[in-house]
Amino acid sequence: MNIRLEEPKDYREVENLTREAFWNIYCPGCTEHYVLHKYRENPDFIRELDFVMEENGKIIGHVMYSKAVITLENGTDFPAWTFGPISIHPDYKRKGYGLKLLNYSIERAKELGIGVLLMEGNIEFYKHAGFDVASKLNIHYHGEPKESVVPYFLAKELIPGYLHGIEGTYNTPEGYFVAEENPDEFSAFEATFPAKKKAFREGQLPVFCQSCGMPLGKDEDCGTNADGSINHDYCRYCFKDGRFLQDCTMDEMIEHCARFVDEVNKDLPSPITKEQYKDQMRQYFPLLKRWRKATPSSFMLNTVK
Repeated sequence: MNIRLEEPKDYREVENLTREAFWNIYCPGCTEHYVLHKYRENPDFIRELDFVMEENGKIIGHVMYSKAVITLENGTDFPAWTFGPISIHPDYKRKGYGLKLLNYSIERAKELGIGVLLMEGNIEFYKHAGFDVASKLNIHYHGEPKESVVPYFLAKELIPGYLHGIEGTYNTPEGYFVAEENPDEFSAFEATFPAKKKAFREGQLPVFCQSCGMPLGKDEDCGTNADGSINHDYCRYCFKDGRFLQDCTMDEMIEHCARFVDEVNKDLPSPITKEQYKDQMRQYFPLLKRWRKATPSSFMLNTVK
């Protein structure tokens, strides 16, 4: 086994690896390979922590790191760092390679003077590398109440006491949402890879229509593209044959969806009023792909890497 810095000649192979590692894991398809592709030109990308792992001359793993910030209570930014995607080829998963790659990269990060790592992930895996929930260090996750413990928002101090006396909020760097921000560019990039079938699978993160917020759990819930294929971004009530079925504004969509508050209440422990539902949608809808360009938002939904 060998771990070394990624080189330009590795780029396409590593993007293929990343695509294979994440395909249909957290959602139908994946975007992590495009995130990596674009991040290499991002000023927050840390080239000294861009590693590949080889076994018998074959690249089987990769991890990248990025600069990030914690926004303090007074509005100023405090330096932080994050990492991911971290990818292991499916043939080598659950054999300890991921933890070896992660631990190696963390040691190199320490040598560079990095003070803390913040990230979204599964505590059951990352605890083996010394991560714990970030709320224990008074670092909060964007969009969540400060008093809440977000089980997937994790932290590890690399310099002991680096966060002493610090309290603030972490926003996932916007570079991780490049596919959502540039859907046409992402589609063109994805088309350069061999075709793979997107599919819903048990254990994926919840998927919602990027127009009305309706949960999507099976192909029958989804809209269709112009060629008749499944579109996993939009529901069948919003999108058909490559076009939206309603020519409306975001506010008009909210008014339309508010009519179904009684259906929503069937799945809630405590019912909400129509006005409360509309208030929730006014906060949530600007994050959806259809409305994001028209209504800029200050934070994005997270993706567990």
